Amino acid sequence: MATFISVPLKKSSEVDLVKPLTKFICATYSAGEDQGEYVRAVEELNKLRKSAVGRPLDKHESSLEILLRYYDQLCVVEPKFPFSENQLCLTFTWKDAFDKGSLFGGSVKLALASLGYERSCVLFNIGALSSQIASEQNLDSDEGLKTAAKYYQLASGAFSYIKDTVLSALNREPTMDISPDTVGTLSQIMLAQAQEVFFLKATSDKMKDAIIARLANQAADFYGDAFKQCQYKENLPKEVLPVLAAKHCIMQANAEYHQSMLAKQQKKFGEEIGRLQHATDLVKTVASRYDEYVNVKDLSDKISRALAAAKKDNDFIYHDRVPDLKDLEAIGKAALVKSTVIKVPISQKFTDLFEKMVPLAVQNSMTVYNSRKAEIVNRLIGQMREATNLSNGVLASLNLPAALEDLSGDSIPQSILEKSRAIIQQGGLQSIDQLIKDLPELLQRNREILDESLRILDEEEATDNELRNKFGQRWQRTASNDLYKPLRTEGGNARNVLDKAVQADIVVKQRYGTHREMIALLCKPEAELNAAIPSANPAKTLQGSEVVSVLRALLANVNEVKMEREKLENDIKSAQFDMTSKFLTALAQDGAINEEAISVTELDNIYGGYTQKVLQSLKSQEEILGKIQNSHQEFATMRQSNADANQREEMLKKLAAAHDSYVELSSNLKEGTKFYNELTEILLKFQNKCSDIVFARKTERDELLKDLQQSIAQQPSAPSFPAVPAYQSTPSSTATPATATSSVPTPAPRTVFVQSKPQPPARPPPPAIQAQAANTSTPPASGAGPIPPATQPVSTPAAAPSPAQGPPYPTYQGYPGCYPMPVAYNPYAYGQYNMPYMYQAPGQAPYPNVQQPQQPGYPYPQQPYYPQQ
Repeated sequence: MATFISVPLKKSSEVDLVKPLTKFICATYSAGEDQGEYVRAVEELNKLRKSAVGRPLDKHESSLEILLRYYDQLCVVEPKFPFSENQLCLTFTWKDAFDKGSLFGGSVKLALASLGYERSCVLFNIGALSSQIASEQNLDSDEGLKTAAKYYQLASGAFSYIKDTVLSALNREPTMDISPDTVGTLSQIMLAQAQEVFFLKATSDKMKDAIIARLANQAADFYGDAFKQCQYKENLPKEVLPVLAAKHCIMQANAEYHQSMLAKQQKKFGEEIGRLQHATDLVKTVASRYDEYVNVKDLSDKISRALAAAKKDNDFIYHDRVPDLKDLEAIGKAALVKSTVIKVPISQKFTDLFEKMVPLAVQNSMTVYNSRKAEIVNRLIGQMREATNLSNGVLASLNLPAALEDLSGDSIPQSILEKSRAIIQQGGLQSIDQLIKDLPELLQRNREILDESLRILDEEEATDNELRNKFGQRWQRTASNDLYKPLRTEGGNARNVLDKAVQADIVVKQRYGTHREMIALLCKPEAELNAAIPSANPAKTLQGSEVVSVLRALLANVNEVKMEREKLENDIKSAQFDMTSKFLTALAQDGAINEEAISVTELDNIYGGYTQKVLQSLKSQEEILGKIQNSHQEFATMRQSNADANQREEMLKKLAAAHDSYVELSSNLKEGTKFYNELTEILLKFQNKCSDIVFARKTERDELLKDLQQSIAQQPSAPSFPAVPAYQSTPSSTATPATATSSVPTPAPRTVFVQSKPQPPARPPPPAIQAQAANTSTPPASGAGPIPPATQPVSTPAAAPSPAQGPPYPTYQGYPGCYPMPVAYNPYAYGQYNMPYMYQAPGQAPYPNVQQPQQPGYPYPQQPYYPQQ
């Protein structure tokens, strides 16, 4: 009786995990110890997949352990890599477990770029292998019973988990074996078998009949539910449905048998007989309908013996009334099994290969956090640099500090000399010219990378659209137009960045053209520079005046503010905080990360103090510049003004502005070069991303085309009938009227068989019958000779009679047919015979000498007469 259902394993195609995952790791994580460790972990993951799904698995717990480890690893690695069609695209192909395939088309399979699909299929194999291991157990031992019950419940839990998650994991229609209906049915079957194992364990332990009856009745209930769910599952093996029906009856019979034993103990002998009779009927039903799948001889014999003994005792001793089946009290139920809850990790020996790698949610949160942080840092630094440029512009417009250093009027101010040396030390005009020359090359390189990336996307999308128009609804995959939207958005953002960079380059070049002459002058030797500056002889000296001292003190304050800003800028850039641990803690506690709330709070704690310092620096500078402007007005009125002095002052202002512009231009160009180089790295990653997804889409496209071609090959082609020959469709003009009228034959009666092959030779003539036999009804003497031809009655053959209702009888040369025979069934009676008894069957042609019109279209040929020898 112990027939248990096991589920076959799904089979998968080989997938290379090393190349795409390693490329992602190298592109995401900087070179170092962690990157090498992650690459080694990827190689281990690839080996684990080959062991789990790349080879046949034994029906042993060690094979199941490999599947469990691989499933656990998939679950923990899924949040750490961006597995999707438009990012890290890995296509997994799995065949339907129950589809045996065909000669030409192969088995049904589905290829998806989804790690959730891979995870669901591996979990299906965990349930399938668990059912196989349970079915292999020795149910005659306690250890075997416990192991079988454990793995049937694990299988039920695996199938139940797939039922609840497969649609959300795939976002499309799965194959039939992992569809919610199918795996739900499999889960119920496994649960019923686990309950049956507990029934066998209770029977083996000789527990009380009341307990065993309740266990058996619960098992029957589980099998009944599984049978109902399985009735319309055409994809399941054909033996599943009859086995479930048989098991339902068997468990009911066992429940009734043990409940009858309980009734016997309670002196309810009539109930005992009624339940045993019901159990007998159930077992007979199994034996008559499902004996091919389940053997119930032992159970049937046991119930029959108990029923015979109970009837005998009741008939001779107790005389208890046997109640009807409907009057019997319902048997209770006791469910001792439940589906195992699938909770990662399932394997007790699991170790995470990517333990140090943070989940993708944390990575994404860190990316947004870094963006928020960069925005704050750039804003604070930008405010300080803008204030510094404003200070430099104000001082340059006032010709400070050069005006204080040029009181003699005929020497180069010390500040101008220092600025000249600084420009020469930084490379002068040559460095600026080289930086400007490099910009177009860097720009062009980035544009080419971006254009090539978008080009391969366009080509693949065009191919996809062409095939979609060709195959229509059968081209079942995500449209490239929808899939590439994030990539095209990213590419559009990159192009906008390049366009803005081009505009910034134009502004830098214009500023350089404005100050190039003065920068070139600052690059000249000191003598030439002194000669280029107009000289002026002031009327009086201001060396010891109070206003000069005040201005110098204020300029010193300005320099102090600038130095504080440089230090503050370095402190802002170097401020660090471990946000990864914060996000990991939030993910562990809440299951999700509220990045905005966490980031805003932490950034305020980190940069709140720096923001106050920046605002204080700006306020101090504003006050100092106001005092400088007031003091400079007093200083300007004290100086003697003439044309030479004005020209000299104007030249010194231009030189100071040229130095400031040189410093700013040099910084901007270096930042621009750095920007283009960094953008090149970003665009190369973008290009790799586009290449990877296009390659994956090409692989998916080839696989889908192969499947479509196979499905088309399996479809029956429409029959192509040849053209009707002219002689069949158009009657000949030379045909006789009789022939013409028969060109459209009338349907023959159902027992007439038109023979297309040549007819056998004409049958021999019938035996001679004397003319007087017609009156005497006496057959002719055996010695009578044949009638001479002259005396033989000659008559025109009658038309072919309607055939008899029986089958036609063959006639061959030398074989006159089954003669004599009742005339009503003789197809050769055409009036030649003078029979003593003529019975005309309904629908049969009249007998001798009755002329009938010939049936149109079926002329019966004249039979030649051969005299009988």
